[in-house]
Amino acid sequence: MKFAAMVPLLALATPGLAQMDSASDSTPRPDWSSIQVGEVLRYDARGLGLRLGRASMEVVGVENIRGDSAMHFRFRLEGGALAFRLRDQMDSWTGLDDFSSRRFVQDHKERDRERINSYQIYPDSGFYTQSGIDTSMTTVEHPLDDAAFFYFVRTVDLVPGERYEFHNYFKPDRNPVVLEVIGRDTIGVPAGEFATIEVRLIIKGNGIFREAADSRLWLTDDDRKIVVQMKSKFSFATLTLRLESFDGIPDPSLSD
Repeated sequence: MKFAAMVPLLALATPGLAQMDSASDSTPRPDWSSIQVGEVLRYDARGLGLRLGRASMEVVGVENIRGDSAMHFRFRLEGGALAFRLRDQMDSWTGLDDFSSRRFVQDHKERDRERINSYQIYPDSGFYTQSGIDTSMTTVEHPLDDAAFFYFVRTVDLVPGERYEFHNYFKPDRNPVVLEVIGRDTIGVPAGEFATIEVRLIIKGNGIFREAADSRLWLTDDDRKIVVQMKSKFSFATLTLRLESFDGIPDPSLSD
């Protein structure tokens, strides 16, 4: 079973910060009010009726990257089946002033093989570098990386029936990324019952959110837009991440 098909989890982004096909062509400003240092969201990973592992998203803290204050986000996935084991971690450092990525690190271990990709991203200069490669590469305006998108989407006003097109993934050839807002639903996950907004993601390339996988996100239908469920179809099964527990969410009404 290619559990590694879940990774990388995203290759997503925005456009200036956002260009929206059917919504207004306005540029949203960073809004950190619903994103708290110390927030941790934990998920179980299930497929074929089995628990295949666990995942988490965490707001680690505010750190200094080349003189800029940046929020450190982390996504971690661990699991497998039978003899297959996988560990994948993505760390993102995203500017507090402009919500643009400054650094992105992917640490992927499959069985005994480990691969680390480290990127330094320079939004003001319009390029990024990758460890082990001497040449710098052009990036987009207000670039975002995979992990940062989970938090960027929480700043977007998602309207049921609308389609949003984004052009800010830091690797230009991966753009555009499309969000289609399916509608509202109430779903039950191990952490409780939540009123949610369901979103379909369409993206170029491989991974859990590729176009062929009919990938969906369910976010809480409130100002926080916490991801409570992720689902993607593969040839072998439908793979689902469901919110299991959380810390650092100060408002108890989140689980109403």
